[in-house]
Amino acid sequence: MRIFHIQGDRFTELQAVPEATPGAGYLWVGIARDEFETRVGELQSALQRWTGGQLVDLHVSDLLNPQLPSHFDYTSLYDLLVFRRLAATGEPADTSTPITRIDTSPVGLAVFDQVLLSVHPADCLVAEFFANRLAQQAPGAEMSKSGRMPPSPADMALRMANFMVDSYLDLRKLLTRQLDQLQQDLFAPSPKAGSWKLLLDSRNGLHLLEDTCEDQRAAITEWIDALDELPHNDDPVVLRERELLRVRARDVHEHIERVLSHVRRLESSAENAVQMHFSAQSNRTN
Repeated sequence: MRIFHIQGDRFTELQAVPEATPGAGYLWVGIARDEFETRVGELQSALQRWTGGQLVDLHVSDLLNPQLPSHFDYTSLYDLLVFRRLAATGEPADTSTPITRIDTSPVGLAVFDQVLLSVHPADCLVAEFFANRLAQQAPGAEMSKSGRMPPSPADMALRMANFMVDSYLDLRKLLTRQLDQLQQDLFAPSPKAGSWKLLLDSRNGLHLLEDTCEDQRAAITEWIDALDELPHNDDPVVLRERELLRVRARDVHEHIERVLSHVRRLESSAENAVQMHFSAQSNRTN
């Protein structure tokens, strides 16, 4: 478990669990799912001190469930966003690995007013990426990158969601290359053994990937709806923060739509390849 204090342009890792939230800024608690299971009582007590409330039992079960689909839920005290990210597996060197090898696992984000609790798989690089990136953006850090610290736990959660979606966008070239190679192998004069099965497996894998992205889109849509339903507030600082969250949430939504559009094109290409394969087989038989 790692605990960070984010305030303005400062990013500090705390060495112990604080007794209270800081007077300014907010806390980010990143923890692996296995450790969360063993320390859930300690974390619940800390959340009680920090926020005046705890995670409800149903949401604790959700955060511990490695099979949970992407979704959004909320209480009067916090919002809960579960987002499935790509598993940390290396890129296949060739097309012998079908698209069905694409694996996903959920990342849970409990967003309080002054606390962000993120629950990750043990091998997840999302928390490590953001910890390193924000440390480089902090004042005085070597090779400081241009950028701005997330001003709130909700903004931080959306940045994490966007990072996870971008990993799907980065996967597009690999998927396209794999499917093109499978089609070439299938329609070669002497098709490779197993090409037909790999194509069918890849088509099924694309269906699963489409379902994952649709769950992500539904979760972000519910987040945007929840922002629109917040009580009216005339404070210009609050209004600006909410508008920035809407902009970032819509950006995540647009990235998900791009992934969905590409996956559906690949599905259509795979389906056409299946139909062309049947036609070619019939022609060969004749």
